Amino acid sequence: MKAKAIYRYAQISPQKARLVAALIKGKPVNDALQILRGTRKRAAYVIDKVLRSALANAEETAGGNLDALVVQETRVNCGPMHKWHWARPRGMGAPMVSRTSHITVVVSDEGKR
Repeated sequence: MKAKAIYRYAQISPQKARLVAALIKGKPVNDALQILRGTRKRAAYVIDKVLRSALANAEETAGGNLDALVVQETRVNCGPMHKWHWARPRGMGAPMVSRTSHITVVVSDEGKR
């Protein structure tokens, strides 16, 4: 049984979120939740929300043993960028970019692949 959750347009850089997502890939769900609680990065809170949503989806569809689930896949893709210019002296502007992410977490009871 597979269940997945997607968080689109997350206001965090994909590069920063991938660091945290790599920590939980292939781990049992309980271990992954403990790792995310102990990680002092902003992306840990966002990925924790997505993982809990995937767990809720798994419980809703199959209702089986949630302790046997493993984080099979974590993906962090680039979302759209918000670009603007920050005002600087002498009529110039400094380019600013706010990056977004699409975060996908897939849990499965089939173990690692």
